[in-house]
Amino acid sequence: MANERTFSILKPDATRRNITGAVNAVIEAAGLRIVGQRRIRMTREQAEKFYEVHKERPFFGELVEFMTSGPVVVQVLEGENAVAKYREVMGATNPAQAADGTIRKQFAESVGENTVHGSDSADNARLEIAQFFNEADIAA
Repeated sequence: MANERTFSILKPDATRRNITGAVNAVIEAAGLRIVGQRRIRMTREQAEKFYEVHKERPFFGELVEFMTSGPVVVQVLEGENAVAKYREVMGATNPAQAADGTIRKQFAESVGENTVHGSDSADNARLEIAQFFNEADIAA
């Protein structure tokens, strides 16, 4: 069990519906601390870089369009096994398959508009955090 950081994005569907506070409440109730947070408008370049792992996938263009369609909230979360914990709290990508009590079960509208992103590994968390935050932005 290790204290670690993970990266989170509250996606445009969450900001559009003004549910970021409700999502943050679920995150914090799960024992994760929000140690960095900023509301931004992701540029096309940022979205393409962030999701470049999906560049060859058929949904890449649609994903970039969605992520640049409105403000997002980028976050650094910290806690015991934060990566795994947040993935559990987010729930399955498809909200219909997500467990009760998870963010996606409660708030996601569809597979495409599924409210949140979370890092899938500690290494990716470090890379993703560095794309949007410097250490001075994080108040642990």
